[in-house]
Amino acid sequence: MVDWLSLAVPLAYLGVLIGSLATFSSLYRKRKAQKAASLEPWFPAHLQRDIYFSLMHLDPSAQQTEKKLPAVPESVLKTSLLRRATEDIRRVLALRSQKQALTVLLQRGSVGDDLWQRFQLAEKEMEEEVKDVVAEANAYVPNWGQVIFQSANEMMNNDLYRKRMAEHQSKLAEEKAFWGKKKASIQEGFMKELDGSEGGVAEAEKAPEAAPTSATLSVQSDEDAVLVEAESVSSPGKKKKGKGKK
Repeated sequence: MVDWLSLAVPLAYLGVLIGSLATFSSLYRKRKAQKAASLEPWFPAHLQRDIYFSLMHLDPSAQQTEKKLPAVPESVLKTSLLRRATEDIRRVLALRSQKQALTVLLQRGSVGDDLWQRFQLAEKEMEEEVKDVVAEANAYVPNWGQVIFQSANEMMNNDLYRKRMAEHQSKLAEEKAFWGKKKASIQEGFMKELDGSEGGVAEAEKAPEAAPTSATLSVQSDEDAVLVEAESVSSPGKKKKGKGKK
C-alpha cells in the first residue's frame, strides 16, 4: 500500500512552492503593468487619431444651439483617416531613426531601462495603431488598407514641400534687399574705376611734352659731333680746289 503520509510532505511542499511562484508571477506582472502605465509616453498625444475618433462617434442626433448636428460625410472621415495615417508615418520613421542610437546608448549604459521600456511600449503602440488604420481603411473601401500609407506618404511629402516653399517665400524680401545692396555696391565700384580712368586720360592729354632725357641729349650731341667732323673733313678739300683755280 502507498504510504500517503510519506508523500504528503513533498506534495505539500510542491503545492506551496507552486502557489508562491504563481503569486509572485502575478504580483510581478501587475507591478510591471503599473510601472509601464506610469511611464511617460514616448510621443505626445495623437491629435489626428483623437479627431478621427471624435468624428466617428459624433452623434448626429445631438442637440446644439437647438439644432441637430448633420451627419459627418464619409469623405471627411476618409480625409481624417489619411491625416491619421500621415502622423503614424512620421512617428514610425522617428522610431526607426532613434532605435539604433538608443540601442548603442543602452549597451554602453548611458541610459536606463526605463527609457528602453518607454521606447518598446511606443513601438507596440505604433504596431497596433498601424493595424487599426489598415482595418479602418478596408472598412471604407476594400483593399484600401494596402495603399493608404502610400497615399499618406505622398501627402506628407507635399506638406514638406509646401513648408519649404513657404520658408523660401518668407526669405524672398530679405534676399532681394541683400542682392540689391550688393548690386549697388558693385555698380558704385565700377563707376569709381571708370571715373579714375577717364581722369588719368585727361591729365595725360593736358600734360606738356616730356623734356628730353640725358640719353637723348647724349645721342644728339654725338650726332652733332659726327656732323661737325664730317664737315671739317670735307671743307679743306674745297678750299684747296679754290686756291688752285686762282
